[in-house]
Amino acid sequence: MVKLVGKEVGNIGYGLMGLTWRASPPSNEQAMKAMKTALACGCNAWNGGEFYGPPDRNSLHILNEYFTKYPEDAEKVVLSIKGGANPKNHSPDGSRENIQRSINECLKVLDGKKFLDLFECARVDPNTPIEDTIGYIAEFIKAGKLGGISLSEVGAESIRRAAKVHKISAVEVEFSLWSTDILENGVAEACAELDIPIVAYSPLGRGFLTGQFKKFEDLPEDSMLRLFPRFQPDVFDENLKLVTEVEKIASKKGCSNVQIAMGWVIAHSKKNGLPEILP
Repeated sequence: MVKLVGKEVGNIGYGLMGLTWRASPPSNEQAMKAMKTALACGCNAWNGGEFYGPPDRNSLHILNEYFTKYPEDAEKVVLSIKGGANPKNHSPDGSRENIQRSINECLKVLDGKKFLDLFECARVDPNTPIEDTIGYIAEFIKAGKLGGISLSEVGAESIRRAAKVHKISAVEVEFSLWSTDILENGVAEACAELDIPIVAYSPLGRGFLTGQFKKFEDLPEDSMLRLFPRFQPDVFDENLKLVTEVEKIASKKGCSNVQIAMGWVIAHSKKNGLPEILP
């Protein structure tokens, strides 16, 4: 089992982004049911964001509501929240002022209903040395207000620089059958070297690897996926070739595309010199 901040979190985590950050989010009742089901299935590493939704309805608000309804689940969940973005333009801002604002805002909305196990800045601020940003976050750990530090969308050099300032508990990057960059750009190597687990986001290729999208028109009208280069009509069919191959394997194995895609990510965890990987 993968461990985050010293706590076992199973082999698969649960991402909260889709519950609040989309044009047509699910109902509150459906979101609560999904969260409860995820935990029942052993997915107790939860990942959300301060900016996953509007200021008055993001991951933190739904988490407050969930743990108000199910206070007994607070100790079962290891919670990671992405923040550190400038609230005016959403650009990375790792300054002391903004880091303090962001973490304090997270703690305020959680309102003591759940301890903040991990805080991660969404991407690296090019205007603030990462060493400084990590130092600002570490002040909250020393004060007992935060459990650990995670990094998001970082390169190998940034990981190593950050780790020299304070222990890094996780690195969140994209990894799937569709996105294998971390195996070649030094990120997985750096994490293995420093014994840092990787939290692999979009392990299902943002839904594409599930096989639910057969043509561009299958993408919901209000989906941000329509803006991504790899989803455009002129290259859509090229990407679909991978899905077809996944379907062939799933058919032979007697399972679903999702199980193949997730299993592929999990199979890399602690293998061939790689670190722990949590999709």
